[in-house]
Amino acid sequence: MFRELRRKNRQLSQEACIEVLVREKRGVLSVQGDDGYPYGFPMNHWYNPADGHLYFHGGKTGHRVDAADRCDKVSYCVFENGTAPEGEWALHVRCVILFGRLRRVEDRARIIEISRQISYRFTRDESYIEKEIHQSGPATLCWELVPEQMTGKLVIES
Repeated sequence: MFRELRRKNRQLSQEACIEVLVREKRGVLSVQGDDGYPYGFPMNHWYNPADGHLYFHGGKTGHRVDAADRCDKVSYCVFENGTAPEGEWALHVRCVILFGRLRRVEDRARIIEISRQISYRFTRDESYIEKEIHQSGPATLCWELVPEQMTGKLVIES
C-alpha cells in the first residue's frame, strides 16, 4: 500500500526515526483540504513511546479541523536542522514521514494529559502550564495520529 524508500542506503532505522520524533518539537501535518487540495500546517507534537502514537493540540474549529473530520488519512513530516560533518559544507538532515489515521481524543482527562506533555516540550514551569490548561483547556481539541507507516531518511544537501 505504501511506497518503499528508493534510496535504501539513506534509510533510517525505526529507532533513529523515533529519536527524531522525540527530539524535535514540530512538524508539518498534511490533510486533504478544501476541493481536494493538500493542506499542510506546522504543529507541535508529543510522541508517546508507550503506544507509538503522536499527539497534537489546537483549536476546535478551522480548516484543519474540517479537513480532518472529512478524511482521517494524514501525513506528518518532521526534520532536524541538520549538521555538517567536519570538512564538509553540505548539511546532513534526518527527516521522518508518517502516514496514518488521525482521530479526535474525547476523554477530558486524556486531553489535559496530552496538553501537559506537549507543554513540557517547551517549559517545565508548572504554574504556567496549569494556568494555560485552566484557561485554554475547555477550548482545546486534541488529536491522536495512529501511524500506519513510518519512514526516515538521511538527506545530504549537496
